[in-house]
Amino acid sequence: MVRTPLENWIMRKTGISESKRECLEIYQLECIQETIGYAKQKSRFYLEYLRDIRPDEIQSVKYFQNIPFTFPQQISANPLEFLCVPQSAIKRIVTLKSSGTSGMEKRIYFTEEDLDSTVDFFKYGMSCLTDKTDRVMVLLPGNSYGSIGHLLKKALSETGTACFIHGVMTDAEETARYIIENDITCIVGIPIQVLQLERTQSDAFRRIQKVLLSTDYVPEILITELTRQYGCKVFTHYGMTEMGYGGGVECEARNGYHMREADLYFEIVDPVSGHPVPNGQWGEVVFTTLTRKAMPLIRYRTGDIGAFSTFPCACGTFLKTMKRVRGRKNNKIQISKDKYLYLAELDEVILSFGAVRDYKVSLLQDDCIKVEIAADSNNLPSENTISESVQNYIHKNFGDKIKLQISAAKGNQLNQIANSMTKRTIYDLRESGK
Repeated sequence: MVRTPLENWIMRKTGISESKRECLEIYQLECIQETIGYAKQKSRFYLEYLRDIRPDEIQSVKYFQNIPFTFPQQISANPLEFLCVPQSAIKRIVTLKSSGTSGMEKRIYFTEEDLDSTVDFFKYGMSCLTDKTDRVMVLLPGNSYGSIGHLLKKALSETGTACFIHGVMTDAEETARYIIENDITCIVGIPIQVLQLERTQSDAFRRIQKVLLSTDYVPEILITELTRQYGCKVFTHYGMTEMGYGGGVECEARNGYHMREADLYFEIVDPVSGHPVPNGQWGEVVFTTLTRKAMPLIRYRTGDIGAFSTFPCACGTFLKTMKRVRGRKNNKIQISKDKYLYLAELDEVILSFGAVRDYKVSLLQDDCIKVEIAADSNNLPSENTISESVQNYIHKNFGDKIKLQISAAKGNQLNQIANSMTKRTIYDLRESGK
């Protein structure tokens, strides 16, 4: 098995001469000190927020773990306070609206140097799965300068790999024609969109040899289906805009991501206490930027649930391996004391029906769950069949007091979900009464 290409890239970028964790960790600690000093000097937010922190006192990771977290709400409140460069130096601004907080937006800023760093990561990250013989279609935004598709295409062009920016899918038939006309062999896309494409356009999809799933939680049933039915090699990527898009990508072992450790320092903490958790234990992913110029972020709470592997990767790298992220903290909703409804578990139940393209789940009341399903009406099992499977799951986990409303979405009723970059979630409508 080939060792992840990220290892050589990280060693080159960091300047470490030995492939040892302790060498990389020394580099990361030095970068943390430099980042905090830079942010305190240049950012109005961190000047005040970290006023009692002296960078030269951070002599260990344990000390660093006492530094306060940065939260998404703080960026939303005044993103310009985070800027460390003049606005004239900004080459890309991304506005993000939270799927869980009405009206809250975050603005993330990048310099040209920040964008080039992402291109560099994409160049080596994509070589985990592609080579010059591949023809890659990107089902992500790519028309604007510095967008994820634009950066991917720039990275692949440097390796001589053909790349076609399709954009977010709005018409599966049109996308299928695009695959055939351009002889596409590899897709980079949103998990639920890739599922919709392969379940409605199987003839075109049989041409696909490799898939990289990104931007949202990846249902295990989708990986299994693509592997068994189409013989695809399925890789997953973890990242978010705040990270500079790229965070980690799977190697040939396809058993978790190797992280972008030259540019980012990752932690896993208890979502409630904020204390670090041992490797192997699930918690919230936290990261610190190590090389960011426009908008460094220090101990940023992502809301994503992840865990570091306790075993070395089969590829032999010394880099950390993070298990596939389980989604976001708000991908579960408390039904009763110590009992939660998980989107990931519902995925494995509902998406197991091959005709289902997507679904939306809402909690109407403490004892009432609503499920709307978008599916191929010609091949859809009866609503009673799906209802029975969901009801069995609910009964097993919550008893027989929970009511279930299940219906088939009509027409394009759920298209805004399948065709959106917004991360999927469970909608809690108990207070709104909608």
